[in-house]
Amino acid sequence: MAERSRWHPLLAAQEGPTGTWSLLDAYDRVYGTIELRRVSTTDLRYRVSVRGEVIGWSTTLRLACERLHAEFLRSHGPNGGPIASWGAGK
Repeated sequence: MAERSRWHPLLAAQEGPTGTWSLLDAYDRVYGTIELRRVSTTDLRYRVSVRGEVIGWSTTLRLACERLHAEFLRSHGPNGGPIASWGAGK
């Protein structure tokens, strides 16, 4: 049996400058950024932002990429259900 492709948002992350990653869509447009930040003398965190707005912090780059990609996918769907009634009632 052929192995399934295991695509992960981390594969879409491109680093540059050092400590900053950009996630790109299918058209090579940046849809979000991740920045490595020192929050104390011993702790590092990844700052996740979309269009300049911070949407969260993560403890690993993998989790930061997943969070950013999930937000990207949510931005493509309806918020709170379909706009049209699709003929179901009123």
